[in-house]
Amino acid sequence: MKIDSLSTLLQEELKDIYDAEKRLVRALPKMAKAASSDELRSALQEHLEVTKVHVQRLEQAFELLGVAAKAKPCAGMKGPIEEGEEVIGEDASETLMDAAIIGAAQRVEHYEMAAYGTARTFAERLGNDEVASLLEETLNEEKEADQKLTEISEQLLEGMNDASEQETEEKSAAGRRTKTSRA
Repeated sequence: MKIDSLSTLLQEELKDIYDAEKRLVRALPKMAKAASSDELRSALQEHLEVTKVHVQRLEQAFELLGVAAKAKPCAGMKGPIEEGEEVIGEDASETLMDAAIIGAAQRVEHYEMAAYGTARTFAERLGNDEVASLLEETLNEEKEADQKLTEISEQLLEGMNDASEQETEEKSAAGRRTKTSRA
C-alpha cells in the first residue's frame, strides 16, 4: 500500500496495533499460567481483560475513520511475544521466572506505549479528536500496566534480596561453626 497521506499512515499504524493487541490476547494467558506470584498472575489476567477492551477501542477507531478493522502483521510485537514464550520455557526458580516474565511483559508494554502515542499524535494532527481520545485512553492504561509491573517486580526483587542476604548469613554462620569445631 502506498502511504500518501497522514490519514493513510494513521490507518496503517492502527492495523499494526490491532494485530499487536490480538497477539497479546493470545499470549497473556500463557504468561499468567507460567507466573508463580499470585499478584503477577492476577495483574496479567486483569491486563488480558483490559487488552480485550483495547481491541474493541481500535475497532471503534477504525469505524470512526470509516475503514474496515483489519490487522497487518506486527513484526514489532511478534519478537517480544516470542521472547516471552522462550523465557517461559527456561529452567529458573519461581522468583527469577516471575522477574523474567515481568521483563518480557514490560517490553511489550513499552512497544504499545510508543505505538499508541504515535497514533494518537497522528489523530490529533488530523483533527480527529474522537480517535485521539480513544488512543489516549488506551495509552494511559498501558502506562498503568507498566507501572503495576514495575511495582510487582520491585516487591519480588526485594524479597529476593532478603532471601539472598539470609542465605549469605547462614553460610557465614555455618563457616564459623565449622572453624570452631575444628579448633
